[in-house]
Amino acid sequence: MAIIELYSSRKKKNNGENTDVYQYDELSDKLKSQILQILFEIFDQYSDQRRHYNDDNEYDFLRNTLCREYGRFSLNNDKNARSDLIGWFLNKADIDEQLDFVELSFRYLELVVQKESYNFIDDRGRRLPAHAVTDAIEELNHRIKEDATGYQYAESIIVRVDSQFIHSDVVKPVLSLLRESDSYDGSLDEFLSAHEHYRHGSYKECLVDCLKSFESLMKAIHIKRGWHYDPKKATAKDLINGCLKNGLIPQYLQTQMSSINNMLESGIPTIRNKEAGHGQGTEVSQVEEHLCSYMLHITASNLLFLAECERSM
Repeated sequence: MAIIELYSSRKKKNNGENTDVYQYDELSDKLKSQILQILFEIFDQYSDQRRHYNDDNEYDFLRNTLCREYGRFSLNNDKNARSDLIGWFLNKADIDEQLDFVELSFRYLELVVQKESYNFIDDRGRRLPAHAVTDAIEELNHRIKEDATGYQYAESIIVRVDSQFIHSDVVKPVLSLLRESDSYDGSLDEFLSAHEHYRHGSYKECLVDCLKSFESLMKAIHIKRGWHYDPKKATAKDLINGCLKNGLIPQYLQTQMSSINNMLESGIPTIRNKEAGHGQGTEVSQVEEHLCSYMLHITASNLLFLAECERSM
């Protein structure tokens, strides 16, 4: 459905009420209602023509999957899967469970419905438009941003967003760039894992996966270009030096940016080693959220920079 800018929305924008400062602790009632309406527009109007009348539908799949993962028999004590999901999502689910539902629902749309859209028809026999799922995902992200809630659906998962500028100009481009080559799958998987750890507050694990993703990309570039490195012993420093020595970064840029080596070396590897790379001793060490956020951002920036350098060689 097209997004209509109402008078009230326009007034808030003109009054400066829209903000890039996000909250992360809840989905508002308004946003939850909008999310459900986006899903209803596809799930309630279109059905898989291959399904028999007594087969499980999309709501059954979502409810059964969540119940299995949570170790429950019901979400809201309602026998009807659709009603059970809606009542639970609106009234009982905590923020992590709400995001589980959103992620699972839109992943189902993206990976099942979109790939087999020709099998989904409405009561009049019309097929689901090929762009319907893409439009639904775009509207979801628009509604979340509009509600100043710090999450987005990207690459089939919910990711936390601290700055819309950084997300749009760095995170989304690097995800797209890593998707372009199968050789970058390891780096992509570890970067997405870092985001998952970050969203769930597992900050040490996030730092570890940031470094893994950084190293995996450099290893992939070495392999792709036929540059020698020791797979068992190569450190981040060794890989950085290999990239510089083999001209991944143009010589004129290395000269003008004499600190490029130090910038790469002192960023991701140093933070990870200081904060999450060694035993913590007798006292439990804590990694602060703001440090983890910074780590994700410089990881994304470095991945984007190196991948674009490789593509331009």
